[in-house]
Amino acid sequence: MNNWNVFGHDWAVEMLHGHVLHESLRHAYLITGPSGIGRRTLAIRVAQAVNCQSQIAPGVPCSNCRPCKQVEAGQHIDLMVVQAEKEGGTLKVEQVREVQKFLSLKPYQSAYKVVIFLRFEEANPNAANALLKTLEEAPSYGLLILTANNAEQLLPTIVSRCEIIRLRPVGVEAVETFLAARGLEAEKARLLAHLSDGRPGYALRLADDEKALDFRAEKLEALRHLLTLSARERFGYAEKLSKDKETLRRSLFLWLSWWRDVMLQTAGAKTALTNIDHAGEIESIAGQISLPAARHITQSLENAIEKLDKNVNARLLTEVTLMDWPKTE
Repeated sequence: MNNWNVFGHDWAVEMLHGHVLHESLRHAYLITGPSGIGRRTLAIRVAQAVNCQSQIAPGVPCSNCRPCKQVEAGQHIDLMVVQAEKEGGTLKVEQVREVQKFLSLKPYQSAYKVVIFLRFEEANPNAANALLKTLEEAPSYGLLILTANNAEQLLPTIVSRCEIIRLRPVGVEAVETFLAARGLEAEKARLLAHLSDGRPGYALRLADDEKALDFRAEKLEALRHLLTLSARERFGYAEKLSKDKETLRRSLFLWLSWWRDVMLQTAGAKTALTNIDHAGEIESIAGQISLPAARHITQSLENAIEKLDKNVNARLLTEVTLMDWPKTE
């Protein structure tokens, strides 16, 4: 851990700490990286650093004073956290207009009014254009922090007005050590480190969510069973699964990680598997299909996830996806 208590992104902490310390904060930052990598944590630490009343050292928040706790909870009077109602939802223009009202008033307690936009790739076009105007006319006391999967998902004009901080996954072994230090048993820490693909925040969420692990076990068991079914039986499963769009989305992401492992195994890659607890099954399937076939299935799942976000017919999409899979004994 570094002095901001952020795991795995020392270079980003060092840079932002320097900006706080030397009073050279930019008016807008864009923190990118996959979900669970620490984007929100880093944004919160910046907000704490400019609001902390009991700093451990210059520019280093204590995390325990009243302002630090309020920022952590998203309840500080000079902080606004903005996001879509749910993951995969839509961040709307009305929310950006509320930000504009918030920024029209000077700070009450600190030097900055901080706005954190989480998952800004979910902003609709009107919201994105409204934010562009806000970035162009931001007051001197305004500090805007956006998070997104990657900069390419946003308007180039928004990206160009932000300092970009690209967070990368940390090593799986490092995440395993991190989890073990928090009291997880060695076997579970190893599994969650691999499932997280180097995303410490996601690994922690899994550690506290037995239902998510149960769901994973259920859907990977379904995957194994589906490989033995006829086309007609797969159609029946597709009909049931497609009735709940969120369950379908989560299932597709899980199956995608499994088939990526198969593809890597088929290609003879030395990369560690994500689903290490299913290594035997993955190796068996990899021995039965070609690399082009594995790649096709992986791409099909990626396309299905993308199309699901565009409101295509979920049942038809699921049927087409499952028909790509081979039949095994």
